[in-house]
Amino acid sequence: MTDRPLEGRLILLGVTGSIAAYKAAELLRQLVAAGAEVQVMMSRAATHFIGPLTMETLSGRPVMLDPLELQADRRISHIVAADAADAVLVAPATARWLGAMANGLADDIITATCLATRAPVVVAPAMDGDMYVHPATVGNVARLREFGYTVVDPASGLLASGQVGVGRLVALPLLVEAVAGAIAGRPVREPDPSSRPPRTGATRSADLAGWHIVVSAGGTAEPIDPVRFIGNHSSGRMGFAIAEAALLRGARVTLVKGTTSVAPPEGAVVVEAETAAQMRDAVLAALPGCDALIMAAAVADFRPRTVAPAKLARSEGLRLELEPTADILAEAAALARTADDPARRPLIVGFAAETGSLERAPEKAARKGVDLLVANDVSEPGSGFGTETNRVTLIVPGQPPEPWPPGTKAQVAHDLLDRLLRLRAPGGASLSR
Repeated sequence: MTDRPLEGRLILLGVTGSIAAYKAAELLRQLVAAGAEVQVMMSRAATHFIGPLTMETLSGRPVMLDPLELQADRRISHIVAADAADAVLVAPATARWLGAMANGLADDIITATCLATRAPVVVAPAMDGDMYVHPATVGNVARLREFGYTVVDPASGLLASGQVGVGRLVALPLLVEAVAGAIAGRPVREPDPSSRPPRTGATRSADLAGWHIVVSAGGTAEPIDPVRFIGNHSSGRMGFAIAEAALLRGARVTLVKGTTSVAPPEGAVVVEAETAAQMRDAVLAALPGCDALIMAAAVADFRPRTVAPAKLARSEGLRLELEPTADILAEAAALARTADDPARRPLIVGFAAETGSLERAPEKAARKGVDLLVANDVSEPGSGFGTETNRVTLIVPGQPPEPWPPGTKAQVAHDLLDRLLRLRAPGGASLSR
């Protein structure tokens, strides 16, 4: 083979929920090194093993997670990918995915895309040895071969269970070779970039150079006693996606981190702030001189009026008297408007998590004095706390709401940063109310 046997090709990389999913990042790198453009698709289970943000950063394209996702131009994402792909590589492929695909059950993004494409499909199973030799799995693999799929049998070795047997994902160069072999002699299906899945802000990597962006992320924990607190379900994923996107595009980022369930991106200056009071102090301290404040954190609206010095006993019962916390967003927006140079004051972006309706969002944006408010219905599937996707509506005070198409949180982050650049551009918008 040549050094770049996949030059100009679009390869769809499907990652399912095997422990071997951590190898998918290096597999993606090798596909790119072989000349390919790569569009990653991930099952929900796969996101527990490796973050979509990692794969999006390496591929330069939003990770596809849901068969119902639409592109910005309203085309169905997985149909666009299926029609443009030169080959599909599913690696690792779990026993569950093999069974779903063998029976045409399009209940995830990868099976739906494979059903919709005429491109060659290469499958690399990885699982426990007993699972791979089970008659059900053997039958499913045989069925996929009948479809014309190339199945690269797993290797033998030490498995995650501690057993030794057949089930390890094969060496990654063999998978690149298998893909190259599957497309050998075929013309490029869709050389026109507009016919391929869209790229992300990776192509705009330096457009925020010189900016200092402050991002708050996660929830807050308001103590009741030394072991109990009032909190919420915020994971920090949206705020971290914004911080990661800003870093990729050259910005200096201060990340005010509340309670989170995921790791923050490398490269940001992280300030820990677990309570609303700590977050207020951290945000207001970072505000002077920054270019934008993006308050993606879910700050508690109330906290206990008093905190018990010792753990409360169950037998004593519990009655809480709550008091409101500071409105950090409104306070920061008011301070920003006092800047000496209105044209260079910090841009203020708020987030509003609602349930059932976004009717209150425009009034909230006007009342808090923000430049932009990102509102979403957290009760909607794929749009709540802890998900990898989001469906948001952008509120610009004085203008009609702008519903954005659903996408990954990384994609929403890049779109939001694009809007900030437009606000700061000469003639982009008035920044002094």
